[in-house]
Amino acid sequence: MITSKRLDGIGEYYFSQKLREIARLNADGKNIINLGIGSPDMPPHPDVIKVLQDESAKPNVHAYQGYKGVPELRNAFSSWYKKWYNVSLDAETEILPLIGSKEGIMHVCMTYLNAGDNALVPDPGYPTYSSAVKLSGGNCINYELKEETNWQPDFNAIENELKKYNNVKLMFVNYPQMPTGQLPDKKLFENIIAFGRKNNILIVHDNPYSFILNENQMSILSVENAKDAAVELNSLSKSHNMAGWRVGVLCGAKERIDEVLRFKSNMDSGMFLPVQLAAAKALQLGKEWHDELNKHYGRRKLLALELLGSIGCKAADNQAGMFVWAAIPSSYKNSYELSDEILYGSNVFITPGGIFGSAGERHIRVSLCSTEEKLKQAIRRIQKIEA
Repeated sequence: MITSKRLDGIGEYYFSQKLREIARLNADGKNIINLGIGSPDMPPHPDVIKVLQDESAKPNVHAYQGYKGVPELRNAFSSWYKKWYNVSLDAETEILPLIGSKEGIMHVCMTYLNAGDNALVPDPGYPTYSSAVKLSGGNCINYELKEETNWQPDFNAIENELKKYNNVKLMFVNYPQMPTGQLPDKKLFENIIAFGRKNNILIVHDNPYSFILNENQMSILSVENAKDAAVELNSLSKSHNMAGWRVGVLCGAKERIDEVLRFKSNMDSGMFLPVQLAAAKALQLGKEWHDELNKHYGRRKLLALELLGSIGCKAADNQAGMFVWAAIPSSYKNSYELSDEILYGSNVFITPGGIFGSAGERHIRVSLCSTEEKLKQAIRRIQKIEA
């Protein structure tokens, strides 16, 4: 059987491959410490779990659900956006719950891109942006982010590049930025919205990291009239330790929500009702929840910085999110060489920055989704203090 042409140039997701390799090494007794993928290792709030348990026990909650999510969840998202981002969203028309925001990236691409259309994708950036663009039939125009410009877009350079292309429809942006941890400011968001409006490009802002090691949560929709030019994806995966629950949201103008719903309603049959109600509970948690979570991540970050320093990597200490991004020593050919040396020499896996684009090849990323003891053990292994 021959696969479809849309899979040409699309490989298996890097972490899908790497996790299988790590499983094989573990089967050989290596006991790999995985500091790669950003999957929270701590549980959701007990009250959130209790809602799921209680609601799941009811006999009338197991049917198909509506495609737009239940009012309780949409209202909770609306209140959450107002409380934390000072953004007003109509719960009925401007909010679309998703079965994870990764799903939403695909929905947006399938909704707006025809074969041969173009989308701007950050380099370094989340690999799913490129994959979703290509799977939908579009082409990626990579725009490079550089450390010397604080990992922000060079709009003049992008506009010069756009002169070569027609039908540039989307621009993916992501702040706090993954993998670099770069925080946004109001001016950056204003510049992004102005760029999108000037060039008639829909801005797609992916915002799952704004609560992790960050006291100033921001939404691109807080810019005046941003809904005319942008949509925003958000998620409970990182902020509420609910990665496996698959709860995300798309926010934007009614017209954009209706357009994406036309595609989404043909792809799924709604989210399990008890999960929606538990997610609504999670969205009501206060500052104390995020403060406690960030105490753990703050201590882990210090250990990650120590680990990176021990292998000669340099990292900025003002990064947000659940990773630490660092430049590798010049003695290594690229990030893959360093990652493999540590994996096979110390039984510790850290992510090569090259998987996020060519601009990441001289960097490496450490996840904070492991206990302090695991991070300390990883340091000891790398320093050859223990096997």
